[in-house]
Amino acid sequence: MAFSYTCLGGATLKTLRLSSCSSILRPSLHLLSPPPKTLTLHTLHHLAKTYKFPPFLTRAISFPAGQTLDEKETVKPYQWKATIDFKWIRDNKDAVALNIKSRNSIADLDLVLELYEKLLNLQKEVQSLRGERNVVANKMKGKLEPLERQELIEEGKVLKERLLTLEEDLLKLTEKLQQEAQCIPNMTHSDVPIGGEDCSGLRKMVGSQRQFDFPIKDHVQLGKELDLFDFDAASEVSGSKFYYLKNEAVMLEMALTNWAIAETMKRGFTPLTTPEIVRSSLVEKCGFQPRGSNTQVYSIEDSDQCLIGTAEIPVGGIHMDSIIADSQLPLKYVAYSHCFRTEAGAAGSATRGLYRVHQFSKVEMFILCRPEDSDSFHQELIEIEEDLFSSLGLHFKTLDMATGDLGAPAYRKFDVEAWMPGLGRYGEISSASNCTDYQSRRLGIRFRPSTEQTSSNSKKGKANAGTTQFVHTLNATACAVPRMIVCLLENFQQEDGSIVIPEPLRPFMGGLTQIRQKGQ
Repeated sequence: MAFSYTCLGGATLKTLRLSSCSSILRPSLHLLSPPPKTLTLHTLHHLAKTYKFPPFLTRAISFPAGQTLDEKETVKPYQWKATIDFKWIRDNKDAVALNIKSRNSIADLDLVLELYEKLLNLQKEVQSLRGERNVVANKMKGKLEPLERQELIEEGKVLKERLLTLEEDLLKLTEKLQQEAQCIPNMTHSDVPIGGEDCSGLRKMVGSQRQFDFPIKDHVQLGKELDLFDFDAASEVSGSKFYYLKNEAVMLEMALTNWAIAETMKRGFTPLTTPEIVRSSLVEKCGFQPRGSNTQVYSIEDSDQCLIGTAEIPVGGIHMDSIIADSQLPLKYVAYSHCFRTEAGAAGSATRGLYRVHQFSKVEMFILCRPEDSDSFHQELIEIEEDLFSSLGLHFKTLDMATGDLGAPAYRKFDVEAWMPGLGRYGEISSASNCTDYQSRRLGIRFRPSTEQTSSNSKKGKANAGTTQFVHTLNATACAVPRMIVCLLENFQQEDGSIVIPEPLRPFMGGLTQIRQKGQ
């Protein structure tokens, strides 16, 4: 399902007031006394030496763009870094610039390239100084006159101070480059239509609109008459866009969930349930923005954690920072979870009832595969979705979404929109995205190609034996429960107010064939 994507750097938080305690230290690191709440560069260096922090933590000291370095400034204890191919971006500047424009991205390519050039020059300068310092150190090992030794000591001190300054500048520049480069969206499939959502192409139309010979009702009215929902009580308990499911609606949610998992398992997917609270950094690595005025993500106050908006996020994190054996690919998961979204900016009659809510259940498919296989798996995912919805007797269309509606991670995305007669329009019920290596470069998920595969690719200039590559990731919705309930109630309503249950769901509802008013 789609999120709103913005580049890093937003300030506003959607927060939940939950108790939490955050620390810059991993749980396995035990201190004799707690670290100060305000950390300076020198404090961190002292802690690193005193308590022997692992290298990844001491390297992670970084500074926000626009700040100068001094002893009074606080720094972030850790900032994750994406493995972005800056050389490829520089060598393909025109294509990247056109892609940024067609996707309505706010990424500043010129600034990224400028920062990259500065970084290269600064790295050369640092390496040169390190070389000079090594020369001085080697001279000190020999037999020297006192005056000559003192001169070398002074020269070494000057080089050390210059090197410390440049290394701090290098950290700051690297942080700024990452911040800007992470705004650059994924590249786009050549067949994707250019433009906004209205320019999206029709991939497939399945079925036709049902013709009713009686006045139709929307799902809100049907649910009220059949005693399936309670929006009023939920509004008092939790606020707007929350709901209680009751009676057969509960059975319908369970049936949809179990049916979707069972059907995808037949197609080789491994079932999962996932954590529903994750680290903010994981949300960012998957391409979503946990902060900003239009964020769809609920952040937990005084912590580095968020509620998930889709199981794509925790499933993507399972293999984070790992190398997968080539023989294990593809990895195909189907995950059940609750999802939480702020639905910032959503309003109007099209969002009433179950159509747009803050909390819902969803079954999500997720694939990790070799780069050359991702296009075919993308086709497989959309075909699974089409088969599932066709089997329920729904009328829907599949769209090849235009560049302006892809979001940052997707290389290509198909949306499924089903006819909802009560709403009098098509509504999105599913999507399937190929994110290529956009997420894996941020999550650090690689694989090591087999010897046979490496040999076959050697003529194309690809990786040598033993070299790892980034996997491609794909995701697709098997069943977003509330919108499926909307479709089923509105499309299968009868003149007497009852609802016919589609045959594939009946075994999961204890054989129930219809939902009727109580007492009928």
